[in-house]
Amino acid sequence: MAEEAAATDLISGGRLQLGISRGSPEPARNCAGAFGHVPRKGETDADMARRHAEEFRRAIAGAGVVEADPRYAGGATGLLPVQPRSEGLPERIWWGAGTRKTAVWAAEQGMNLMSSTLLTEDTGVPFHELQAEQIAMFREAWAAAGHGHEPRVSVSRSVLPLADDEDRQYFGLSALREGRDQVGALDGTLSRFGKSYIGEPDVIAQELAGDAAVQTADTLLLTVPNQLGVEYNAKLLGNIARHVAPALGWAPVRA
Repeated sequence: MAEEAAATDLISGGRLQLGISRGSPEPARNCAGAFGHVPRKGETDADMARRHAEEFRRAIAGAGVVEADPRYAGGATGLLPVQPRSEGLPERIWWGAGTRKTAVWAAEQGMNLMSSTLLTEDTGVPFHELQAEQIAMFREAWAAAGHGHEPRVSVSRSVLPLADDEDRQYFGLSALREGRDQVGALDGTLSRFGKSYIGEPDVIAQELAGDAAVQTADTLLLTVPNQLGVEYNAKLLGNIARHVAPALGWAPVRA
């Protein structure tokens, strides 16, 4: 993975933004174990995932990862690093954090924060406020760690403007059902799911302007209904760019 990530970053001219995470609960029983990934004694699955993340980040930073065989390494001994290496890649790794605690851990490790529409904890406050608290704790931990570069923070939102009859046919009935937070048990933990933003573009813009986490993050990731195909999603993103973004003061970025 470290080799592929570095090669991709070099080929793309240093444009790779790579998100990694423990992942969500799998429909397969013991999925990681089926591929040989088994927690060590005393480890949880989450501990194993964080250990793997640390190993990956050491590898992309140029640390030695495997013992050299002098017969085939020109007489070299010691640990060999992964090749190729891309110098700036370690600063463009994002950790998908599902709790405030894991966001603090990501900050201590020097990874950017990627927070989605799900937090596997609930304190009774609205999702966007809990997520804003998660972001604040991440930035506080980052400052305390003394890293030499500025962190980035992204949040994900489902934004579905109803701009025509086709949009209303697909999502009109979902507006009430998905337009509020939901709380439920996930993987044995009480979790809070953030609402979707579905409705008229000007209403969505007002709601996003009041979303504490969206306003404090520096990057907004938009989730799209990929089962509806490329053409529809291109239209959907175009509607967001034309009708929602200007109302929020978001200027288009041109290459």
